Amino acid sequence: MPYFNLRVPADFSESIRLDKYIASLPPESLGTSMNRSKLKNGVTELLVNGKKSKMSCKVRRGDEIYLQWEESVPENIEPENIDLDILYEDDCVTVLNKRQGMVTHPAAGNWNGTLVNALLYHWGRQAIHQNVAESVTEAVLAKRRPGIVHRLDKDTSGVIITAKNRAAEEFLHDEFLHHNRITKEYIAICCGHPQKLEGRIETQIIRDPRDRKRFKAVVGTDEGKKAVTIYKCFATYGPFSLMRIRIKTGRTHQIRVHMKYLGCPIMGDPIYGNFLKGSPFQSASLMLHAYLLKIRIPSHAGQMTFKAPVPLRFKKVLRTLHERYGKSSGKK
Repeated sequence: MPYFNLRVPADFSESIRLDKYIASLPPESLGTSMNRSKLKNGVTELLVNGKKSKMSCKVRRGDEIYLQWEESVPENIEPENIDLDILYEDDCVTVLNKRQGMVTHPAAGNWNGTLVNALLYHWGRQAIHQNVAESVTEAVLAKRRPGIVHRLDKDTSGVIITAKNRAAEEFLHDEFLHHNRITKEYIAICCGHPQKLEGRIETQIIRDPRDRKRFKAVVGTDEGKKAVTIYKCFATYGPFSLMRIRIKTGRTHQIRVHMKYLGCPIMGDPIYGNFLKGSPFQSASLMLHAYLLKIRIPSHAGQMTFKAPVPLRFKKVLRTLHERYGKSSGKK
């Protein structure tokens, strides 16, 4: 999502609402044009001096303002004939193995080629038409991601379940709301070894104040959102580790942030990674794969388990790791 940071000049002496102040600024200072209507309807996050705030607050000299907003919804979301790797399907759900590089649902900069576009075609649905001038409300956002009840990052591959009708969508939303009802398991190749070969990571996750595009794990605070990750290192290859990861919460970038916090950033992570000097994997893509999802679905009484095969990019890296370093057990 687009965003900007700005600081109110030290010589500012007026008493003015925040929305009026931002709307009065020249577009070149923000990188975009911001009017009060856009500020009212499109803003997704507003922080003043690092704390959540409202547009009605008064601006003071020296204030640091962070604003993130949602761009206008496109007029049409078209069905697109895109190949899908379907793991399971019935009248209620479609379970897929999402390929790396595919965005889950339309968003700023990615209006086409998403999983939603592909599903509309696969399900034989018509294009979604909406008024581009319509305010960006939750109802409007829901229109452009039909059937999406959870998501995977663009560069994360693996199991994702989608709902084919409203009743199934509500059922699955309720399952994901109660995290103890589902199991989500990932595999990851990481740089470094954890001090403990298995454990539980429990932190708050907040936006990194030094880079608003990133998140960071913090403890000893009520800021942000609670995140819980269970991990197990079951093999090492020289300075690299193969991890199995289960998440108890579903925060943005949670696994990537928690592996960084653990001291074992995921190989190929362009945001949180730090490549080992001399590594043969400098050009590796993100080595994170949603391997397993265990969940109840509307058409079955008990839980079902869905697995996405280990992708080729993992097999290639693991082959190189075997050849170069050999495999060590995760046991100590």
